[in-house]
Amino acid sequence: MNQAPSEDSHHIDVKEFHPRARAAIADPKIRQNFRKAMDGLISKRKNAFEGMDLEALRELGANIRLRALANLPDLLEQLEAKLTENGIKVHWAIDGDEACRLVRNICVARNAKTVIKGKSMVSEEMELNHYLKERGIEALESDLGEYIVQLADETPSHIIMPAIHKNTGEISELMHEKTGTDLSNNVEYLTASARQQLREKFMNADVGVSGVNFAVAETGTLCLVENEGNGRMTTTVPPCHIAVTGIEKVVGNLEDVAPLLALLTRSATGQHITTYFNMISGPRKPDELDGPEEVHLVLVDNGRSTIYQDDQLLDTLRCIRCGACMNHCPVYTRVGGHTYGTTYPGPIGKILMPHLIGLDEGRHLPTASSLCGACGEVCPVKIPIPDLLVRLRQESVDGDKLNPAKVRGHGAKRGTLEALIWKGWSWMHARPGVYRFGTAVAARLRKLQPGKLGDWTKYRTAPKLANKTLHERMKERGE
Repeated sequence: MNQAPSEDSHHIDVKEFHPRARAAIADPKIRQNFRKAMDGLISKRKNAFEGMDLEALRELGANIRLRALANLPDLLEQLEAKLTENGIKVHWAIDGDEACRLVRNICVARNAKTVIKGKSMVSEEMELNHYLKERGIEALESDLGEYIVQLADETPSHIIMPAIHKNTGEISELMHEKTGTDLSNNVEYLTASARQQLREKFMNADVGVSGVNFAVAETGTLCLVENEGNGRMTTTVPPCHIAVTGIEKVVGNLEDVAPLLALLTRSATGQHITTYFNMISGPRKPDELDGPEEVHLVLVDNGRSTIYQDDQLLDTLRCIRCGACMNHCPVYTRVGGHTYGTTYPGPIGKILMPHLIGLDEGRHLPTASSLCGACGEVCPVKIPIPDLLVRLRQESVDGDKLNPAKVRGHGAKRGTLEALIWKGWSWMHARPGVYRFGTAVAARLRKLQPGKLGDWTKYRTAPKLANKTLHERMKERGE
């Protein structure tokens, strides 16, 4: 949510990234599960773009997202007007807490006790399931991956494939323990069992909740991309459908959707097109046989308007949630999503979550990267993720803690000792005589230099001072 997690939050403490990363690296099962899955996704993505001018398509996708963001306030007003005209009720939420309250109020107004959910990362961001459960409303995930992690009482480890950290054997054991299915490594049997368990829930649910991949301002259309059909059932079988999405998901026209869809599906799962592409433009009409009686859209800000005001960090909002940056990240593919302890893991999480929870909570996220640049090279809408990581790293050690125009919590990693050292360094380098004297003394006392220099020497050999300074060597050579 748009605040630091409370002590009773079911999310993992973000500040414990490093011990969790060490534990994940030491766990061969996690390494094997992710390596196998990521290798497959990388290969599928490469094959899916064969024969296409990928760079031209990426440039088009980036321009569509940039144009939408440049006109975001007007597009949001246009979207609201068109949706209202189509019979969809629009709600605005300043943060995750307000979004949860809005969803609950709709449920209470309909005396709803059960909610069936399609896949939605914004609902994860809101901690919606947790919120509704505490207030006596059952919320069941219908996406197979989300259903598995819900059975395990976990959070998703990937924004596209929530249960990617588990292998077939682990899933079988989990389903056997929680639902009574037979132990089996037959994927078709496990999938059919889950489908059978969920079908009754679909038919009896009071409310369906879904995410939104693209919201088209021109026509008031909510576009939903999926492979399993659960999204279509979630949005049509229950008598009330509530869609939740971030305010940045709006695009101007229907023609903008096609290039973004081509990029999204190929980048996410290596498919040319997903099995289902849903376009929702209103509730059921009197002459229609199916569909919900009511459709609501909750537009969630939760820190996005703050990102929008920064000319550089604005690029974060281009994201179409494909997960390609995670699949190619050498850090994510070795430690997995749960290591980050945040709703959005991997490279996109490292530039988005500091805005949502503050750099004081997420101080370790921008530095959990080798800056190899792979995330920027594969991003379908050309988000310069490495540049944004460098920007957030700078802000995390910024000494100007009172500047409200920067990311909340900036300067969180700046220590008093480090600040004093850099002030001393600056003072000495501004005075040539002091600098020459200091370096000469340091060269003479180099044997007293400690072998450990904090985190730097955890994986590196400490640099040794020379026995003579450069000036002394030049002087001996007569230069």
